[in-house]
Amino acid sequence: MKSMTKLLASAALATATLTGAAMAQDDPFEIGFVYVGATGDYGWTYEHDQGRQAVEEHFGDAVETTFVENVPEGADAERVITQMILGGADMIFTTSFGFMDATNNVAARFPDVYFEHATGYRRDTPNVSTYSSRFYEGRAVIGHIAGHLTETNTIGYIASYPIPEVIRGINSAFLHAREVNPDVEMRVVWVYTWFDPAAEADAAQALIDAGVDVLMQHTDSTAPQTVAQEAGILSFGQASDMIQFAPRPRVASIIDNWSPYYIERVGAAMDGTWESTDTFGGIDTGMVVIGEMTEVIPEDVRASAQAMIDAIGAGEYHPFTGPINRQDGTAWLAEGEVADDATLIGMDFYVEGLTGEIPN
Repeated sequence: MKSMTKLLASAALATATLTGAAMAQDDPFEIGFVYVGATGDYGWTYEHDQGRQAVEEHFGDAVETTFVENVPEGADAERVITQMILGGADMIFTTSFGFMDATNNVAARFPDVYFEHATGYRRDTPNVSTYSSRFYEGRAVIGHIAGHLTETNTIGYIASYPIPEVIRGINSAFLHAREVNPDVEMRVVWVYTWFDPAAEADAAQALIDAGVDVLMQHTDSTAPQTVAQEAGILSFGQASDMIQFAPRPRVASIIDNWSPYYIERVGAAMDGTWESTDTFGGIDTGMVVIGEMTEVIPEDVRASAQAMIDAIGAGEYHPFTGPINRQDGTAWLAEGEVADDATLIGMDFYVEGLTGEIPN
């Protein structure tokens, strides 16, 4: 990995880079990764960094990677991305929804650099691709499990920001919990952060105090796992397996597996076949993986959860299949109708049965 000291020092060579100086054939292909959190969060950023390391392992000396952690989603992101390019980066991965404006702004200034933006939807220029994962598929599975396991009929959900990706997950988990347990209620706490162990721990404790006995999260730290273990309630790992942080109450996890996509896209950029695309991968592509389902889950529930995983992966089942109503009772999907990706990507409403409002 190239150090940031080397990266900043090399900015002095920017003029030669921008005037199109030819890169020697034996020079490594340089790739920058911009992270919203820390690589040690054992969640979202940790898994993206596992993908970066997989790229290094796959391509060896043919590539050189660098990364910057804890980058705020705003003007600082533009500065970091620009520094990477001035330091020689040929390709940039920006790994959070909030980097969307920065990614597209910088891409317009550097048309010869490849940009890959995670979970966004804007591709303003031909050198920008977007990619995301159908996390809602994994949340359907853990919702199914949670609906079977809850004894208080109250499931807790720690939510980060009220963006479509998070709202999809809440809806999917709730629908599949209630499908197997019509008495299930879901309590959602919004923490307005991706990674803040103290805030996440407080949210977990508030949900436990409110009577939840199964905990889900769409935040990145392992703090909720620790709180769940101390309280003796069940929890699901988020983004990575997290089993080492809550081995007893943790029952399964949703794992984000970015490595195959990163290897494929770097390879395409290196061999000249890269094109601007929008990728929305799921269980079928291996981008969404369900971690070990522990013995806390009864054998028949493990079997039914695995059957759902297999059906989703085979394209035989879609987690948003009607009939489904919106929260206000109006029809959304008719019997057998499947949600289209455009609606899912822009989802800004709760489904029927969920209480509370989505904050602005």
